[in-house]
Amino acid sequence: MQVDDAIRARKSVRAFKADPVPLSLVTEILELARYAPSGTNIQPWKVHVVAGEVRARLEAEVLAHRDTDPADKGAEFPRTSKRKEPYTTRMRTLGKEMYGLIGIPKGDQAANWRQWGRNYQFFDAPVGLIFTIDKDLDAMSFLDIGIFMQTIMLAAKARGLDTCSQGAWNNFWSVTRRVLNVPDDEYIVCGMSLGYADESAPVNALVSEREPLASFASFHGFE
Repeated sequence: MQVDDAIRARKSVRAFKADPVPLSLVTEILELARYAPSGTNIQPWKVHVVAGEVRARLEAEVLAHRDTDPADKGAEFPRTSKRKEPYTTRMRTLGKEMYGLIGIPKGDQAANWRQWGRNYQFFDAPVGLIFTIDKDLDAMSFLDIGIFMQTIMLAAKARGLDTCSQGAWNNFWSVTRRVLNVPDDEYIVCGMSLGYADESAPVNALVSEREPLASFASFHGFE
């Protein structure tokens, strides 16, 4: 698959087949992703890759912890930004379309709670990735992790795999830290599901809108 094709074909998949992903293929993707750029080449990313019994344990313990209304139901690192227009409309449009495909009516809190919980099952993907970063690093290193994750997602798509990056995993971080032995001096930034898309699942019909070039690009100095 050409790079352009992988970029256009990649999307967030929220229902996966049970088909296993070989360790050799996961390793191949990560070997390629390590060439992702980073500011002053510090390469701040760290990733815990889970499958099998460890993945099942992580899922079960996070979901059980979530039901206790714990104190760590928000990210451990500062998140102070507030979304305004046009960002709120884009977010709500995506949510409305996705929940419509799943069949969750507006205001059904129990169904919303269950669907949110699907994040902590990696949407049934056989492989999950948890990304962490040293707490001493600044916001620019979070940008570097985003570039690294995009490289993983495109490399995966080029090999017939699908992904979903998941900010939800920076919630309930105390359990993830314990199960995966993440050091106390690292933040748990986010997660990612990796596997083969279940094309029969209605939610995977979702293709989110993209803004036209004119809405975000300004050109300066061109003839």
